[in-house]
Amino acid sequence: MASEQQAPGSDAPVKIYLKDYQQPNFWLRKTELEFDIQDTYVDVLSRLSLERNTGVAGEGVRLHGEELELLSLALDGKALSDADYRLDTEALHIFSLPDHCQLEIKTRIYPDKNTSLEGLYQSKLMLCTQCEAEGFRKITYYLDRPDVMSEFFVRIEADQQQCPVLLANGNKVDAGELDNGRHFACWHDPHLKPSYLFALVAGRLAHIDDHFTTKSGREILLRVFVEDKDLDKCQHALDSLKYAMRWDEQVYGREYDLDIYMIVAVDDFNMGAMENKGLNIFNTSCVLAKAETSTDAEFQRVEAVVAHEYFHNWSGNRVTCRDWFQLSLKEGFTVFRDAEFSADMGSRTVKRVEDVSLLRSLQFAEDAGPMAHAVQPDSFIEISNFYTLTIYEKGAEIVRMIHRLLGPELFRKGSDLYFERHDGQAVTIEDFVAAMADVSGRDFSQFMRWYKQAATPEVKVEAEYDSEACTYTLRFRQHCRATAECQQKLPFLIPIDVGLIGANGKLAFALQGSSAEPATEFLVELSEAEQHFVFEHVNERPVPSLLRGFSAPVKLDFAYQSDELLQLMAYEDDGFCRWDAGQQLMIREINSAKEKLACGQQPELNQQLVELCRSLLADRKLDMSLLSLMLSLPSEKYLAEIATEVDVEAIYNARNWLESALAIALKTEFHACYTRLSELLFAAEYRSDAASVARRSLRNKALHYLVLTEEPAMLELAEQQFQRASNMSDELAAFKAIVHSCNDANTSRRERVIEQFYDRWHREALVMNHWFSVQATVPSATALEQVKKLSQHSAYDKLNPNKLRSLVAAFCAGNTRWFHDISGQGYRFLADEILRLNTANPQIASRLLTPLTQWRRYDQDRQALMKVELERIKSEANLSKDVFEVISKTLEA
Repeated sequence: MASEQQAPGSDAPVKIYLKDYQQPNFWLRKTELEFDIQDTYVDVLSRLSLERNTGVAGEGVRLHGEELELLSLALDGKALSDADYRLDTEALHIFSLPDHCQLEIKTRIYPDKNTSLEGLYQSKLMLCTQCEAEGFRKITYYLDRPDVMSEFFVRIEADQQQCPVLLANGNKVDAGELDNGRHFACWHDPHLKPSYLFALVAGRLAHIDDHFTTKSGREILLRVFVEDKDLDKCQHALDSLKYAMRWDEQVYGREYDLDIYMIVAVDDFNMGAMENKGLNIFNTSCVLAKAETSTDAEFQRVEAVVAHEYFHNWSGNRVTCRDWFQLSLKEGFTVFRDAEFSADMGSRTVKRVEDVSLLRSLQFAEDAGPMAHAVQPDSFIEISNFYTLTIYEKGAEIVRMIHRLLGPELFRKGSDLYFERHDGQAVTIEDFVAAMADVSGRDFSQFMRWYKQAATPEVKVEAEYDSEACTYTLRFRQHCRATAECQQKLPFLIPIDVGLIGANGKLAFALQGSSAEPATEFLVELSEAEQHFVFEHVNERPVPSLLRGFSAPVKLDFAYQSDELLQLMAYEDDGFCRWDAGQQLMIREINSAKEKLACGQQPELNQQLVELCRSLLADRKLDMSLLSLMLSLPSEKYLAEIATEVDVEAIYNARNWLESALAIALKTEFHACYTRLSELLFAAEYRSDAASVARRSLRNKALHYLVLTEEPAMLELAEQQFQRASNMSDELAAFKAIVHSCNDANTSRRERVIEQFYDRWHREALVMNHWFSVQATVPSATALEQVKKLSQHSAYDKLNPNKLRSLVAAFCAGNTRWFHDISGQGYRFLADEILRLNTANPQIASRLLTPLTQWRRYDQDRQALMKVELERIKSEANLSKDVFEVISKTLEA
């Protein structure tokens, strides 16, 4: 791994640097683990077969280990004396080892006290593991680094009544009963893997089974383990798994390689899911789905996450990361793969718009803040802080650009070469790009800046039309702000997909200097700080459609006139550009309303925008899911991200004004849309297919707008839907519409549906997460008071990550107006929560910090209030590495 550096005499956590990477001085050829599970503790016996790496100096070995009780230590069967080793809080140092040896270590751990949810811990009725990134060191002393890959043999022993299910990676090779009501199971994973992919589950679980036949004819057992009460919520996950397995065979030629594939649903989990080889451990929110208890979005999330973790079997497991600086090697590539899978399963345009919305609202904000880092960062203190949108989403966009530059056939050849060349190895991002370069003959040296340079490039575009020559020139200038790793950014290679729109539709044109025939779109490659492209055979002044399909993760600046945006919306067939044109129009209306409201004037609704929305609602050919997105205003988060200085009240008031004004102006159309779709949906059984999801999405968007009119009849309509709903998408949409309506006349109805929702669903933990979130995001000055009250509710668990996300994170990140209230109480509340979780669960504490990291983008009064809380957190005596790193960067930026 890379070396760790710390200033002499400093108490600050050490920093790890990519430039200092070196191989370990020992390899692990075989790992044998025995787990003896008792009522209050687990004893772990490990036998490690080590072999000296002759290319690296060092007589002894440093084995990572944290929060372990060492019971015994032996080398080749002989107990080691105190003089042979040294133990500290982070490692076991053995001073001298022969070139080939077996190290036997026995440790004791206490899973029920492990609130960090890393390593082996207890969750409800089971013991389970989370070892990525560095959790395995909380199980036993080990070379816990991704470039150390070993064959694993695991034996688990436990009380048969307490833990009837005993699972580990690979294939089960033995099992049996023992004396005193105990039993055992043995598992063998024949594929080399690093310790971060190790998994173990033991407890009282039920399961459902299915099978999949691979393209070569092998029969694979598929098994999903859950608590008995959740057995009826597993079929969608199993179906999604089979779709993903078939898709990966067809699109990437990748076949599954074990006899069994297992998924376990766990309620206490820091992440979404984990791709442990053959034994995936999932947050319940990413595997359980049933129409009555899960929304359409949750069905889609389960499908996407199941696919993501399955795809990791090759892009992450069979070929893994050399070190944690290469995290996007597996995550960026796999997010791209799961996005393409989801696009093929549903609407490609809607999937693209949703992904870009997430990127521009949250990842661009990350790039603009103190935690900005390259996709291949140059240093870190705590790797858990780098499981970020930059690594995942921006990393996926970089892979998408490679796919766009090479085309599907060459990209497939490149991925085939990558998997074949590096199967069973721990490699780097450079190795992945080299495979793409080797099959295509392209030079990717400039493209690698996407991995090395942080922040979001900004591209300014100017246009010039020559009517006599029939040429249209686009001039590009790219710039990227200075960040910690690089003050002067070199130009990126930016692929920009360009189309030209005329008065009656798309134009065919030619790119000057290209041998390609005239076409309706061209991919130009911006590689210099300033560059221009000339398009020929342009017989009228066009409107440029830039960045079609969002061909690069950049901020684009082109001075569109409003009528040009309307022209794009009328004639562009690229769904992303059409949606984006509408978003730009809405942003202009919001900005105009901000100016008017700031002067005490009443804004006027742009009738062109009204007519545009009216025409969209009348368009029966448009994908209803896309229409729902096109009718959605830019989020407060995105409006804040594009603002020079975030004016919380102005954004909130202007956005609310426009949304309400559109609701009133289009009430007749929204009501007709709602009625028409209701007749279709109420007459049919629930289906989760794309067409049904689209109908519900649009119908519930119409309901949202109707309730905004604040007419009693519309609230009555929402309550009727709440009472009649046969699925959670419809029920939750109505529930949220009623609860978020702050009309005083609605108070009794609001209280009634809150109580009814609780009575119906208090036994369903995932549904209760919605109950908390909807109340946490009520746009009311009493929101924080309600959040504090709910934090004392019997259904709330202050250590459960899902509950924390549904209440604390929902308020702080999703109720921006009242979290940022000028009283500063929201900041104080969040700081208190972070300090409470600092040692209990450092990962969650660190992630909750995000809303405070943007403190410099607000007005001076709010900056001062946020800085007080940041300094208070920093002064904590026992600050975790996770929180320390984020706080330090936030205050230093």
